[in-house]
Amino acid sequence: MTTTPEEQALHRQAATPQVEIHDGRHWTRVCALADLTPGRGVPLLVGGEQVAAFRDRAGRLYALDNRDPFSGAYVLARGLLGNRGLVPVVMSPMYKQAFDLRDGTCLDEDTAPDGNSSTLRTWPIRLRA
Repeated sequence: MTTTPEEQALHRQAATPQVEIHDGRHWTRVCALADLTPGRGVPLLVGGEQVAAFRDRAGRLYALDNRDPFSGAYVLARGLLGNRGLVPVVMSPMYKQAFDLRDGTCLDEDTAPDGNSSTLRTWPIRLRA
């Protein structure tokens, strides 16, 4: 029995680990694990919201809002990953504030210039085999 190229692509996708993000109602498949390069971010659209997904060099997954609260630009997926002490962070490419990847807290300033909290929303993220 032969399979079509479309069926072969679906089989490869099913065999490839997939990354899912929870949007508050349900889990949504957003990309293959291979699409997340260790040490870099990827911007994603989840339920109409821009999300920055990250895979650190140890393989841990994180997802935060992609909007930088200090500049208003949707650029956090382009930030640099690193650590501040034992805290895994992403550094905004705009003004270099560090955000805790685990809970979205800004480690440099409590409030954004508009007076709102500088803490980013975090999104539940998981790997689905």
